[in-house]
Amino acid sequence: MRATDVLLDAYGRLPALVEAAVDGLTPEELRWAPAEGANSVGWLVWHLSRIEDHLAESMDTEQLWVTGAFAETFGLAPDHGNSGFGHGPDDVAAVRPRDGRALLDYFTAVHDRAIGWISPLSDGDLDRVVDTRWDPPVTLGVRLISVFNDSAQHVGQAAYLRGLVPRISRQ
Repeated sequence: MRATDVLLDAYGRLPALVEAAVDGLTPEELRWAPAEGANSVGWLVWHLSRIEDHLAESMDTEQLWVTGAFAETFGLAPDHGNSGFGHGPDDVAAVRPRDGRALLDYFTAVHDRAIGWISPLSDGDLDRVVDTRWDPPVTLGVRLISVFNDSAQHVGQAAYLRGLVPRISRQ
């Protein structure tokens, strides 16, 4: 088994988990947070999608957030640097997905692109240094594991939070 086969299996588990976290939630339910300053299901799924979209840097291409029309469906500007890192309560509240479809469309677009890009990689490709700002420098393999780990944690948080969401409106 190639290392990329393991990565593809891991990443391949995310779509069903993301869909289960948002499916059937209203816009208000997607934005609900259990306490002031806490994350919402919508913010968590947006953030994990933004992190996966940052793989564009390793792909030597632009983020879909910037080149597509996704930002407007969240009430945000297509800011390359706005990924959720360092967000305070006001920033979290500003992420307002129009609906679950907006979340799923953005996640699916970045995820499908990532899978298509990972699939043909060789084990040797995973040793390529993609970020020299760290000591030791970050290889592509390490970056891919880091992005998957972040995604898995956030989709788990979103799934848990979904169980806490009060049924705000059912029209």
